[in-house]
Amino acid sequence: QVRLVESGGGLVQPGGSLRLSCAASGMIISIAAMGWYRQAPGKQREVVADISSGGRTNYADSVKGRFTISRDSAKNTVYLQMNSLEPEDAAVYYCNYRHWWGQGTQVTVSS
Repeated sequence: QVRLVESGGGLVQPGGSLRLSCAASGMIISIAAMGWYRQAPGKQREVVADISSGGRTNYADSVKGRFTISRDSAKNTVYLQMNSLEPEDAAVYYCNYRHWWGQGTQVTVSS
């Protein structure tokens, strides 16, 4: 049974940083394509970043240069480093593997 558990969300001021974590169990992240998505109130869920089994990364245009997706095979964990956060980045962030989703972690960007 695959389980994805996100953590690391919180309240941050504009320009600040957060690192989200997605701890995976029941699967091996180093051979999996995984992604981070986000959903703001009243908006559709959108992909933020993804990483292929080979380590290739892709980013939404809105976060390029500010966010970095990475993984730690020893910890079986995927990360999303978010820098220069903007109010528009506020959302619930979800980790995804195939049809499995985590419970989400809230990111609030406000002064």
